[in-house]
Amino acid sequence: MPENTQISAECRKFLLEEARTGKLATVRADGRPHIAPIWFDLEGNTIVFNTGTDSVKARNIRHDKRVSFCVDDEKPPFSFAIIDGTAELVDDQEHLLAWATRLAGRYMGQARAAEYGKRNAVPGELIVRITPTKIRFAKDIAN
Repeated sequence: MPENTQISAECRKFLLEEARTGKLATVRADGRPHIAPIWFDLEGNTIVFNTGTDSVKARNIRHDKRVSFCVDDEKPPFSFAIIDGTAELVDDQEHLLAWATRLAGRYMGQARAAEYGKRNAVPGELIVRITPTKIRFAKDIAN
């Protein structure tokens, strides 16, 4: 049976209806896991965020592109999405400001989007794109 690699409409709604923080798991060079909270958005079926070129996340992705990404609703009746995938680091200064501003608007509100976008779109920042290889979504699990 093939793995689910497309974000369903129901999962997409869950991921985007609120500005929930995603948790990104990467693999360190010595095999230990690393997990970090991230601001994210979607472009089609791709998860997009930005990070520093020297961040632990970026270093780990250079070593091993396999990642796992989780978003959960901590309020009853509880829902979650876990997306395994491969990450690509994109050094694209032309699009970095647009993505950083888009992410800032989602998490800080449109009134502060430009301010945070400029703050986060500086040299040394990268765009990260995750292509799903497996998706698990569970809604209202306590019902």
